Amino acid sequence: MTTERIIRPHAETAFAEELEALAQADDRPRPPGWCLSPWSVVTYLVGGKAGKRDIEPKYFGNRRLMEIAVATLATDRALLLLGVPGTAKTWVSEHLAAAISGDSTLLVQGTAGIGEEALRYGWNYARLIAEGPSEKALVPSPVLTAMREGKIARVEELTRIPADVQDALITLLSEKTLPVPELNAEVQALRGFNLIATANDRDKGVNELSAALRRRFNTVVLPLPATLDEELHIVQNRVAALGKALELPPESAPLQEIRRLVTVFRELRSGKTEDGREKIKSPTATLSSAEAISVVHQGQSLAVHFGNGTLTAHDLAAGLSGAIVKDPGTDRAVWQEYLETIVKRREGWQDLYRACKELDT
Repeated sequence: MTTERIIRPHAETAFAEELEALAQADDRPRPPGWCLSPWSVVTYLVGGKAGKRDIEPKYFGNRRLMEIAVATLATDRALLLLGVPGTAKTWVSEHLAAAISGDSTLLVQGTAGIGEEALRYGWNYARLIAEGPSEKALVPSPVLTAMREGKIARVEELTRIPADVQDALITLLSEKTLPVPELNAEVQALRGFNLIATANDRDKGVNELSAALRRRFNTVVLPLPATLDEELHIVQNRVAALGKALELPPESAPLQEIRRLVTVFRELRSGKTEDGREKIKSPTATLSSAEAISVVHQGQSLAVHFGNGTLTAHDLAAGLSGAIVKDPGTDRAVWQEYLETIVKRREGWQDLYRACKELDT
């Protein structure tokens, strides 16, 4: 299958030319097993130059946070990316793995029902019954594969994993060894191995990390964008990238509509208007940049396929209510109050007010 037909190529595929340019221009020391030096990994993440080639930013925020994250992975400490939903934790972990190991696919997705085998190893039961415990019957987890190959493993939503399963990582991270008692053997990690975990404390079903496991990680907290312009830039860039992948015209998402959406999300999230003059009730929804991108992208698709080709207030309103009203018992009243007290009275926003009210009637 050609790359052009894949909806979302892995980072190492989508940005292969940038990674190659960085590798060729990289004259700084590389830790054992790394494809790039720490300096070049950070350049890949935050943007810059590789010779004459421009490297586009993947993370818009404080460069120092990325330097701390990369420096952590160059030691024997694992990295925990912590933040509310939508702060680009998964995005950053994928690009870190792609730049360091050239492989972002060694991924464990944390869920409430996950078992230890997802972090350690499982068995091919047909071979196990036929042959007994053997190397051929063993099914390695992505973490075990990363240890054997000296690569970065990723564990998403670590706090969604039950506490007793989380603790399977303790020996692995402290000793860099995974015992396989059934084979009377062990797997020792090669240089280049490390682990990136992501977690947030806003999700339902969060399982706190034990003190023993937390000590095995260096934690980097990824914040929400500090300013309207910063968040607007993030949303605009990601919408453009998604639109290009799905062949939606770039002019179909005008900046003024994206700015209005980002303003709505920031005000409801912070509990006050952007100018700080009025207090606002906040809904239960996180209203992150990621959700703003989703709402714009949905509106863009509506405009292209069912409208005049350009995102309008009517298209924007279609996704706003669903993004904001997560708990109908409380969020609907918060949203209606915001429409009446802020949107209705704001100059130039009457079209958005009417479109939102039409959908609610």
